[in-house]
Formats: sequence, C-alpha cells, structure tokens
Amino acid sequence: MGERIKELRQQEHLTQAQLAERLGVTQDSISLWETGKRIPDTQYLPALCRIFQVSADYFLGLEDESGEKLYTD
Repeated sequence: MGERIKELRQQEHLTQAQLAERLGVTQDSISLWETGKRIPDTQYLPALCRIFQVSADYFLGLEDESGEKLYTD
C-alpha cells in the first residue's frame, strides 16, 4: 500500500507535506505509510481515494488501473 500511496502522490505532483495537510496528518505519517512502516487508518481511505481519484479496490491492490479485478473469489 505504501508504494501505491507514493506512486499516486508523485503522479499528482504533491509533496508529502501537501498530502499530509489535505488529510490532516503529519508529514511523518505520510513518510511512514510510504515506507511501509505503518499503514493508514481506515478512516483515511475514502479521502485518499478522492484525492487520487481511484477506487478503494485499486488503492488496496485488488484491481489494476483499468478496473480489472486482480483477485477472484
């Protein structure tokens, strides 16, 4: 998940500080998420999806960029 946050943040040309401000967290939190040392609380998932304009499934690695499911039941 951390790699996806970093990738999406960079695609949007946002700094860690800018993303942190939008989410109401510290820059250190973003850094910890991106390095995989922590994961974001679920309360931040909807905001991350809105900021990056992606689905929760994409964000969580359950589908690819085209919307194709990566996992089946």
